[in-house]
Amino acid sequence: MTVEDTTRPSAPVQAAYSYCEAVTGQQARNFAYGIRLLPADKRQAMSALYAFSRRVDDIGDGTLAPEEKHERLEATRTLLDRVRKGDVAEDDTDPVAVALADSARRFPIPLEGLDELIDGVLMDVRGATYRTWDELAVYCRCVAGAIGRLSLGVFGTQPGAAESARAAEYADTLGLALQLTNILRDVREDAGNGRTYLPAEDLARFGCEDGFAARTLPAGADFAGLVHFEVRRARALFVEGYRLLPMLDRRSGACVAAMAGIYRRLLDRIERDPEAVLRGRVSLPGPEKAYVAVRGLSGLDARHIARRTARRSA
Repeated sequence: MTVEDTTRPSAPVQAAYSYCEAVTGQQARNFAYGIRLLPADKRQAMSALYAFSRRVDDIGDGTLAPEEKHERLEATRTLLDRVRKGDVAEDDTDPVAVALADSARRFPIPLEGLDELIDGVLMDVRGATYRTWDELAVYCRCVAGAIGRLSLGVFGTQPGAAESARAAEYADTLGLALQLTNILRDVREDAGNGRTYLPAEDLARFGCEDGFAARTLPAGADFAGLVHFEVRRARALFVEGYRLLPMLDRRSGACVAAMAGIYRRLLDRIERDPEAVLRGRVSLPGPEKAYVAVRGLSGLDARHIARRTARRSA
């Protein structure tokens, strides 16, 4: 259950939140559709989390040398330590730090999740690869599961919600589902950047061990089989993660349903045409994302998901 400070932010803090919301609106392709459904205080806190996470991701994805990326990521961790210790003043020159510090004061946000995000991006900087799904899941928990748990700190759970003790576990699992969907969507782009995320044993099983940097796949490669195999894994993660929804209040549940619904529809598209991800980035048009958000706010997706999850668990 969320325990939050409902006092209005001061003018400097409000300006910091406005900056974070602008970053979120400009750069979050899917995230922004969900957080628009939240009340102002939770929307601001989620924007602060996104802006900090975006900074970490941008360092990892940038063109700096690995050594400089490492230094900047550790400097970001030092900034996080200042937030954690309450050493960020309202007039600090870093608006992301100001907004994050205020959010951490208002909501029980587990800031160690941002440490995990930094750890995950450092894995990228080191060029880590993954032999098995269990190894990849460690990375996914750092860069996405942790975001789910951080978000839960803002959302809170409803009093008396069944299995609420497992809410963090379900939030983590939903993050894994979203990240695996991202990995499938970005296989060609990641290969172009010298990164391979899908487990080596899965690539070998479907004859795709040479990766996806080349314009054509080698003879005998079953790329569609590989994608369908990973889609089934992602769907199972979605089913488990969706158990979080009944534990949330209406607007927090709508936010999660909207964000997850966008990724679930993206996964559907990838399943229907696996090789589309080799031709370019697969995405949903804006109107379809907006439709998913409306369904989330109305509760239609949440009720549909709950019924489907119950059937699969029977």
